[in-house]
Amino acid sequence: MAVLMGGPSAEREVSLSSGQACADALREEGYEVVAVDAGRDLCAVLQDIQPDAVLNCLHGRWGEDGCVQGLLEWMGIPYSHSGVLASALAMDKQRSKDAFVAAGLPVVQSFIASRDAVRAGHVMDPPYVVKPNNEGSSVGIYLVHEASNGPPDLAADMPDEVMVEAFAPGRELTTTVIGDRALVVTDILTDGWYDYDAKYKPGGSRHVVPAEIPEEITALCLDYALRAHRVLGCRGVSRTDFRWDESRGADGLILLETNTQPGMTATSLSPEQAQACGMSFGALCAWMVEDASCAR
Repeated sequence: MAVLMGGPSAEREVSLSSGQACADALREEGYEVVAVDAGRDLCAVLQDIQPDAVLNCLHGRWGEDGCVQGLLEWMGIPYSHSGVLASALAMDKQRSKDAFVAAGLPVVQSFIASRDAVRAGHVMDPPYVVKPNNEGSSVGIYLVHEASNGPPDLAADMPDEVMVEAFAPGRELTTTVIGDRALVVTDILTDGWYDYDAKYKPGGSRHVVPAEIPEEITALCLDYALRAHRVLGCRGVSRTDFRWDESRGADGLILLETNTQPGMTATSLSPEQAQACGMSFGALCAWMVEDASCAR
């Protein structure tokens, strides 16, 4: 089998860490593994390897947005995680939120605006967040505070159109779904914004698993995560992130987004949640390989 990692996206380094960890774990589980740093020659590489299945550890655009999934479908190679449509839909933050709204799931106001309009003046009353509509791992996120005198000075490499989203205050919560089961809720504690460094650098955040929150909020997180997984048409493993304003009780729980290929690094949330439910890292990797399929 092959483990895909790396790739050309902004999340390349995280993907390399995820892929190497999974490849090592699968070898310990008895699988014959070829680690593949996915590039433009991926089709030729896979034709040469002829893997029985692919564990897709790519993150970000190209590897997570339906492109690689389409290639694997065309080649007839079973692969892990979600299919073409679910991958593309989940990667488009605004369209996935539209699907959540239609399903009655709670989200905050957001819209797509041009980069120039966001630079020119406040397009929403602060506080709000500006981010690419199709990136993950908190890449390219700007938090505009209420005290901000002007609009955010977006970097030149930000896309022409970005998502503008009302800031949801509160605690960072997340829930992993494996197959048809929502696992547990993690409370993510940081000293500030849960940014790229907080997610991936050792000591950047502290995870409380299971979260020390009211049973009602735990039940809602599990329910919302499973419903989001199904609404988008996901398969395999997904992870849904929330914000919870505890001063508002159940009304303060907001669904932020669903990640169809959660990180699998040493500090990643989904393996930690699986471990809390009695599933080792190696067993989780093996489950994803055995769950691999095509044409979904």
